[in-house]
Amino acid sequence: MARKKKSKDRAWLSWSSGKDAAWTLHECRRRGNVQITGLLTVITETFHRVSMHAVREDVLDAQAEAVGVPLHKAYIPFPCSNEQYEAVMARVVQDAKDSGVTAFAFGDLFLEDVRKYREEKLAGTGMKPVFPLWGSDTKALAKEMIEGGLKACITCLDPRKMPKEFAGRVVDEEFLRSIPAGVDPCGENGEFHTFASAGPMFSRPLDIVIGETVERDGFVFTDVLLKKQ
Repeated sequence: MARKKKSKDRAWLSWSSGKDAAWTLHECRRRGNVQITGLLTVITETFHRVSMHAVREDVLDAQAEAVGVPLHKAYIPFPCSNEQYEAVMARVVQDAKDSGVTAFAFGDLFLEDVRKYREEKLAGTGMKPVFPLWGSDTKALAKEMIEGGLKACITCLDPRKMPKEFAGRVVDEEFLRSIPAGVDPCGENGEFHTFASAGPMFSRPLDIVIGETVERDGFVFTDVLLKKQ
């Protein structure tokens, strides 16, 4: 008797709009073991921007359209308590489950506490946490992304961890050569966050322009705008 082919997990991908999320989508498509049926982005409703990455909602919409995967948005208030955040995410998980999703995919690389938190919150929900990039050497991974055609720029950085002058910069080979010692090449320790605008996971590159840079709440943010046609 022929063995029954194991069905793929249908997953929503935690979509920050940055390079790691984009590369996770690329890896899932390349490996073919997880079907990404949706992108999930947390948006700070007060500002209509992606939480932490500070990407405008209209730019996020254009990005998701270019990626070709349905976008689901989880709106949180500002400020947002842990209780409020977890209540929002619990509703998201239920919505995903109701739509036939069986897993959530994350672009985490090596932070054990973050992975443990995600696993604990999904425990008992019937959802499987998936970490396609887990354990990657971040220097090698950053180079692989760049060589693979991924285009990304820095939208947020922590000035306590790296110089403000890196705000808005493109993540390329020169960037990797110039980051200070101790800064993770993928920014996994919160040194910086990015916005991905082109790469193998896109059907077409986004035409963007870098906007103004501001300091707010202890972080440095650089705006990304869609180029007017």
